[in-house]
Amino acid sequence: MQVKIYKGFKSFSKSIDVVEKTDVSSTVQEILTKVRKSGDAALREYTEQFDKVIPESWLVPESALEEALDNLEDDLFLVLQQAADNIMLFHERQKTDSRLDFSSDGSVLGWKVTPVDSAGIYIPGGRAAYPSTLLMNAIPAQIAEVPRIALVSPPGPSGLPHPLVMATAAFMGLEELYAVGGAQSIAALAYGTESIEKVVKITGPGNAYVAEAKRQVYGTVGIDSFAGPSEIMIVCDREDIPVDYLVRDMLSQAEHDPDAGAFLVTTSEKQAKKVADRLKKLVPALPRREIIEASFKNRSAIILAEDMEEIFEVVNELAPEHLEVLTKEPFDDLYRIRNAGAIFLGPNTPEPVGDYFAGPNHTLPTSGCAKFSSPLGVQDFVKTSSVISYSAERLQSQGEQIIRFAEEEELFSHAAAIQARLDNL
Repeated sequence: MQVKIYKGFKSFSKSIDVVEKTDVSSTVQEILTKVRKSGDAALREYTEQFDKVIPESWLVPESALEEALDNLEDDLFLVLQQAADNIMLFHERQKTDSRLDFSSDGSVLGWKVTPVDSAGIYIPGGRAAYPSTLLMNAIPAQIAEVPRIALVSPPGPSGLPHPLVMATAAFMGLEELYAVGGAQSIAALAYGTESIEKVVKITGPGNAYVAEAKRQVYGTVGIDSFAGPSEIMIVCDREDIPVDYLVRDMLSQAEHDPDAGAFLVTTSEKQAKKVADRLKKLVPALPRREIIEASFKNRSAIILAEDMEEIFEVVNELAPEHLEVLTKEPFDDLYRIRNAGAIFLGPNTPEPVGDYFAGPNHTLPTSGCAKFSSPLGVQDFVKTSSVISYSAERLQSQGEQIIRFAEEEELFSHAAAIQARLDNL
């Protein structure tokens, strides 16, 4: 297996855009159009084509959800419960309340916070089961008090989603789970079919086709973000960090997807070579070897930085989804980081603690979007409306200024709406 080592950020940056990406846009557009036009018939056609099954019903029966939960091992149930508690505790702190400020003249200004009417959550299938994704998306929606939460997840050979996904849905008290995946499920959530009622917000990660489908339906519905392949960046200026810490943490993301990114940025050439050698020896024996090898061929790399300044230049330019800071003083270095989805400080905080258990959301901006986006949270499932109530006193005191502003923009009917009230007052 090849592990690329680049000397300096400039050397690495020249290689970033070399890999060509398959254009899935036209395929997704065709799927969206067909589902919008033909509804359940198109869902059935695409599910048979891509998943090789035809579910008896898109909606997973409540009995199947309960059976999956009953079959869950006791120790796994406790793990699920503790993870949910941690996630819930963290996200409860994100809640914002409506607010009205009353002025002495009787005017009122503020905002009203309202949950979205409905949310659709995509739970990936295929290469692995992701009950953690269900928790990370559903819990903020529940805390936001979204009245309807619909889940979609690809069917397995049985015609049903993965048992862990079904068990987690039952555990969370979510009964609206549909056995459909891919771009066709995004179309169903956005436009509605005979069996699936449309939603107003879609969240959750997926493959390139799911991500492109979310991009194309944005505007018809809201989405969480334009998600790309998963990525991790580890920055290190310490020789005493065990090589296996660095290697295993890189692999934790490389095993997700052939286009996933696993980056080590280090000031030590000796450390870089040790990590590369360990990866070459370890990967051939791993269960997801082919995916990992493709990741290192397509995107993953080790970058040799000259100093700490260059380390954080790399961080802020690439804006990684997951950033592990294994420096001598990680908390002191926090101020240097402007762009990252989730920041993991210190050697005892590997990325998987955030994926599953710590509490902060693992649905994060990817592909550099951390420069302008944030992790999924309660705020993604609510919206605010401005509240304005002018008193007669304030309108009289400010009316002429508003009229002048409107007339400068040549919006004379705006000005007249104010003048009519001033005349009456």
